[in-house]
Amino acid sequence: MYKLIALFLLILPLPLQAQQVEVASARIWTEPDKTRLVLDIAEPISHKIFSLDNPDRLVIDIPDAKLTGKLPTVEADEPLLMGLRSGIREGDDLRLVLDLKQKARAKSFLLQPSGKYGLRLVVDLTPSGKGASAKGTKIVKGHPSAPAQLRNVIVAIDAGHGGADPGAIGATGTQEKNVTLQIARRLARLMKKEPGMTPVLTRNGDYFIRLRKRIDLARKHEADLFVSIHADAYRDRQVRGSSVYTLSQRGASSEAAKWLADKENSADLVGGIDLSESDDMLKTVLLDMTQSATLEQGNLAAKRVLANLQKVGSVHKGSVQKAGFVVLKAPDIPSMLVETAFISNPQEEKRLNSSEHQARLAAAILGGIRVYFSHNAPPGTKLAAKAGKGDERRYVISHGDTLGEIAQQFHVSVTSLRSANQIDGDQIRVGQVLTIPET
Repeated sequence: MYKLIALFLLILPLPLQAQQVEVASARIWTEPDKTRLVLDIAEPISHKIFSLDNPDRLVIDIPDAKLTGKLPTVEADEPLLMGLRSGIREGDDLRLVLDLKQKARAKSFLLQPSGKYGLRLVVDLTPSGKGASAKGTKIVKGHPSAPAQLRNVIVAIDAGHGGADPGAIGATGTQEKNVTLQIARRLARLMKKEPGMTPVLTRNGDYFIRLRKRIDLARKHEADLFVSIHADAYRDRQVRGSSVYTLSQRGASSEAAKWLADKENSADLVGGIDLSESDDMLKTVLLDMTQSATLEQGNLAAKRVLANLQKVGSVHKGSVQKAGFVVLKAPDIPSMLVETAFISNPQEEKRLNSSEHQARLAAAILGGIRVYFSHNAPPGTKLAAKAGKGDERRYVISHGDTLGEIAQQFHVSVTSLRSANQIDGDQIRVGQVLTIPET
């Protein structure tokens, strides 16, 4: 009997020693409001993060883990990180030490496999403590109470994709995210030289931003126009040409429903109106009116840009296209999406990599925006005042406008304003275009 038990024990497998989890590689993304460290891991891990002072450091301890790849080099202009190093703790544990330029707080989470990326541990660092400052530049435009305080129009320029999302990829490996950022930067540089305009880039580096966060950034800067830059792709490599998109009516309707269903969205200011204080029926009417005016203005701007792109090269469609792109769904910001070319077309891919062609595309987009604002600049802006010096002045009605306020702004009488536009009484509608008579 004892022999049988001994034999049985001999054939039982011995307990396996716990395998160390492999941390294959690491990447650093620098974003306007944070620095992101991404660790590629073979399987889910437990970890602990704590801070140390004098000097400022963050420590990440990962039990039963080993680093099999190299740590990235930290760029000199990285706002938070000074360096990144690793070591072994208690024989089997991995310790990562993040040397900081200033105190920072950390937030970590696991990202499930997606596309070419496997499981990842993400650690987001944001400034903390006294003297902490945002890494991006905040641009806040004023609302002048007097004509002397005229402001610039704000244009949000959105470079599509970024970071872990490369977008479309051309035959020779050109990534859409890089091309769109280069064109967006060129457009911003040109726009900075344009009197009466201020550009705001939703991203100014190779990092990922959620689609709705792009809208939030545009709204944070109180943008008057949102322009998203992309480079299209199609299975047929012969397809070519630029396209310009605005939001479809169906997309607008579904977005309105989403806004009304979201309590946080309902409390947002839309077109100067706080929806949180309105009943459901009034919310629906107000949001529908806001979107109608916004879509109308977006279409006007898109037509101007498309007309200018036709001067640079071929266009895929001769008219503005409609689609439900998420980045076009801000109900209070006129928006367009510009597909600069088909990166899947070898000839167009080559041109997209050309600095000269990128400059021509940026100039064409700016030219269309310039023409749009010459006729549709928001009141209280330098461009609106400049447009008022021509032979005929026009004004597009927004929420909250009254004939009395418009007359006062342009220094004309209400009577002459009614007469020039054949208006009986004081009733006007959002989106209506008024002709402003001479003083």
